[in-house]
Amino acid sequence: MHDGSEPNGRDGPRRRLPRWVPYFNAIAKPLLGIGVPMGPDVLLTVRGRKSGLERTTPVTICEYGGRRGFISPFGETNWVRNLRAAGTATIRRGRSREEIRAVELDHTEAVRFVQDVISPIAAGSRVGDWFVRNIDGIDLDHPEQAVIGKPVFEVWGFRK
Repeated sequence: MHDGSEPNGRDGPRRRLPRWVPYFNAIAKPLLGIGVPMGPDVLLTVRGRKSGLERTTPVTICEYGGRRGFISPFGETNWVRNLRAAGTATIRRGRSREEIRAVELDHTEAVRFVQDVISPIAAGSRVGDWFVRNIDGIDLDHPEQAVIGKPVFEVWGFRK
């Protein structure tokens, strides 16, 4: 968990949201909502930190070795700030819903998450590896630098 002692996703150069992201989100959101499989993408619904209204956006959930989480390749987005403030959210694929709690990882933990979760996923797919490196801008060979300016959250489901 982030204790403020080391850099985390808030530090580092600001990365502008690519122009194509809102268009992709506009297409992906309804498709994911009706259950069309889109790889590791899910809908993340989190309460807005200012409005209190639920906000939903497509995100990629990284799952490997019993661990799950999100990395924001585009830095301090609204979903990041909302999730940081709320600490809980809902992830959804079609009709499947799960209430989760999320903890932002500090720099050391975020590096470990990239090494233990994201790198093995990317290594299993040429397309995945290319996407992570070129679209998300995550340098898997240098995870210490890769997480700077890219908040990382680990998530767990609520026990019922």
